[in-house]
This record gives sequence, C-alpha cells and structure tokens, in this order.
Amino acid sequence: MNRWLLPEDIADVLPAEARKVESLRRAVLDLYQSYGYELVAPPILEFLDSLLTGTGSDLNLQTFKLVDQLSGRTLGLRADMTPQVARIDAHLLNRAEVTRLCYVGSVAHARTPVGSFAREELQLGAEIYGCAGWEADLEAITLLFKTLSLAGLEKVYSDFSHAGILAGILGDQKLDKETIEVLYGLLQSKDRPRLIQWSNCFSPKVAQALLVLTQLNGPCAEVLVRAKQELPKHPAIDQALTDLERLVSATSKLASNLDLSIDLADLRGYQYHSGVMFAAYVDQLPQPIARGGRYDHVSQAFGRPRPATGFSLDLLILANLSPLNPRKLAVQAPWIIDVDLEKAIASLRGDGEVVIQVPVGTTIEAAEYECDRELVKRGNAWEVKNK
Repeated sequence: MNRWLLPEDIADVLPAEARKVESLRRAVLDLYQSYGYELVAPPILEFLDSLLTGTGSDLNLQTFKLVDQLSGRTLGLRADMTPQVARIDAHLLNRAEVTRLCYVGSVAHARTPVGSFAREELQLGAEIYGCAGWEADLEAITLLFKTLSLAGLEKVYSDFSHAGILAGILGDQKLDKETIEVLYGLLQSKDRPRLIQWSNCFSPKVAQALLVLTQLNGPCAEVLVRAKQELPKHPAIDQALTDLERLVSATSKLASNLDLSIDLADLRGYQYHSGVMFAAYVDQLPQPIARGGRYDHVSQAFGRPRPATGFSLDLLILANLSPLNPRKLAVQAPWIIDVDLEKAIASLRGDGEVVIQVPVGTTIEAAEYECDRELVKRGNAWEVKNK
C-alpha cells in the first residue's frame, strides 16, 4: 500500500482551498462576535458517555471509539460538537443568564453520512443558551442566513419542522428509544405502506395522525392551514403550530431571496431536538447545507436544564460552494541579497502587501497567489511596476 494514501472519504485540504476556508472562517467568526458570541474550542476526544449524553443512537454509530490507556475508559472522537458546547455551558461557564457561544473544529464520522462525500468535517456553529423565547430561534436563523450570504450564497431555501408535533401525536405513550428511531426513519422517508403496517400497534387515531404527517409538506401558509384542520387537537401540537407560524412570519421578512417551506415529517438530525427545527438548502447541494433548531433536553441530560437553540454547518462545504475568490494579489521580487531590496520588501509587507521572492529566471507556482506586479531596479532604487 502506498504510504501517502488516505483512508476512504478522508481528504487533504490544499493551499488555495485552505486559504479560502480560513478567510471565510475569520469573516464568519467576526460576524458572530458582532452579535456577542464567545468562541469556545472543545477537545476532539472525550469520554464516550459524556460525548453521547442526551443524543440518539445515530450519533453513537457515527462516533469513532478507542480505549484511554491512562484510565481504561472508552473515549470517543467527536462526530458532533453541539453536545460538547452544551456541556461547557452547563458545567464550566455555569451562568444563569443568556449565553451565546460559537465554535469551529474538526469532527469525524465512522461512516460517510448519507449525501456526503467525506467522513471529516470542519463543523462551524452558533448556540444560544438560557433563552426559551422564540426570539432566540429567530436570531439563530438570522445568523445562519447571514453566514450563507457572507459566503456569497444568495438564493437560500429553508425548511421548517417542529419536534412538538410528534410529541403531541404520541401523547402519553411510552416508547423506547429504538421504537422512536424506527418511527423517525419511516416519517423521514415518507414510507407510507410500511408506516401503515408498523403503526398497527397504536390506536387508529394516532396511526392516522402519523400518516397525515407524511403529507404535511410544502408552502408554509398552506401546510399550517392543513395541519390545523387534519392533526388531532393537543396542547403540544397547537403550541408547535403557533411557534412555526410566528417564526415563519418573522423569517420571511429577513430577506427577499428566501424560499420558505414546512415539512412536518422531516425529523433528521441527531434526535436531540425539542422544538422548532430548520434546515437550509442551496441549489448546488442535494442535502441541507446547514441544520439547526431547539434542543432544550441536552443540557437537562447534563443535570442542569437550560433552554438552547442554534445551528451548525460544514465550513469545508460552505467554502467549496462559495463563489468568492480570495486569491491574493502579490508582488514578485528577485531572490538576491541586496540591502535596498530588503528595505523595499519590508516596506511593502508593512503596508499589507504580499511579496514573494523567486530565483532570477524562474516563475511562481502558487494557486493561492497571483503576481500582478514586480519589484524592479531603476537606477539606484527599487520600484513596483505592473507585469
């Protein structure tokens, strides 16, 4: 085997792309800072039981596991940073008021996610803790759209759902985690024949409501009207529909280029959401470019209940889709020993210019830079001229 080969669906990030990723990372984090978000950097390894607290089995299946030689306990290589940030808020910061946190770091998946081409992501996200109001959800959605706009992705399609709908349909029925996950899969795939067969164990009212859920998708106003008519009356369902109606109305005013829809059977994610859920799509990508929503139960699983909402996305995908070209213009200079030349180069670099020295008679091979000027000697002085 060639020693330079990487594992399947693992890739290097080469110079031009790496610079684009880094430029976008800086711009996005500056945007988040302008809203008052504080940057955190959780460790890439944690004890497995902490890493998976409050999450579903799909995150467990996506997590690489290894044994800690110091403690003998099982460690996990994170596949999602959201539970880690919830842990930081709950136990390390331990604040009583609203806390805004953001993060960016590598996550690894044991299996290539459906619709993806990589098992490693550079996950970027923003989370709001301590605010149960819908204003926090709106801020998270606003920040997500601003992030996509900052990357030059102007046409965005957003899909809304709500975990409270299913909770209201199931009511007081106690279902184990495995049963809930099967139900999520059937609803998400909208597999009506299997859902009809599988839901025979429920009352006819519940089975019919689950079937209706698979058809409640499309334009927001239309879906909300049908949901109020066709779903059973339950306080959790009524509250969920009210939440969606208010949030969709506010979101539609954010920009004119947003295309909003609702899919009440879309329950994708790591199954820790407890309220409004949203996904963002762009034309160049078949799967969502970002997902988010409310997940109040994760902090509760850490022993300190805290309302929470936020979103995350893969910065590598965002940079790859971004039409922005951050290729830097540079000045070419000869690679010779000359005191006056060194002073001229230092002056240019001090002014923020990129100056690349190359041996006389050679050219620059750098995908990240474009040398549109060069330093030439005229008389006793070094001057910049266009190439």
